[in-house]
Amino acid sequence: MENFNYNQILSVTMILFAIIDILGSIPVVISLRNKVGHIQSEKASIVALLLMIFFLFIGEEMLKIIGLDISSFAIAGSVVIFIIAMEMILGINLFKEEAPESASIVPLAFPLIAGSGTLTTLLSLKSEYATQNIIVGIILNMIFVYIVLKNTIYLEKILGKTGLNIMRKAFGIILLAIAIKLFRNNTGL
Repeated sequence: MENFNYNQILSVTMILFAIIDILGSIPVVISLRNKVGHIQSEKASIVALLLMIFFLFIGEEMLKIIGLDISSFAIAGSVVIFIIAMEMILGINLFKEEAPESASIVPLAFPLIAGSGTLTTLLSLKSEYATQNIIVGIILNMIFVYIVLKNTIYLEKILGKTGLNIMRKAFGIILLAIAIKLFRNNTGL
């Protein structure tokens, strides 16, 4: 247990929680459910978990093959995170996806849960946090994602549209701060 750093686990968990933004995605999930009928919460959560862990380990090697380092990817990731944060804060939609007939894997597991922002964030986090702490953060988030996916209709009733909008904007500001921190840490500013 001495390899695990609870402060890092908490930080990683909160960063991934903000970037995945499953609570802010409840309206999207409900819309997908209405279009396709049933979403397999277990399948979506497991596929997203495996995709994130795979990318955490293989993503850096993929970057090396194309001649990039983690710092460069982290800076690019900070820009993507910045844009996602601005979407959340301003209520605009720059990244547009179409919903196919089967929504459990695409677009729910990928790219809604484990999308480009999440995968970029994982590699960015790898430059600052221990891998085992990142894995624990991923697992904790996927447990939470699973719970939310199983209870989206109930959560929508509790939070209401106003509550969901406030939550989305608050996590947008957190993401904005994370983007700036990643940019500063990897540029030396």
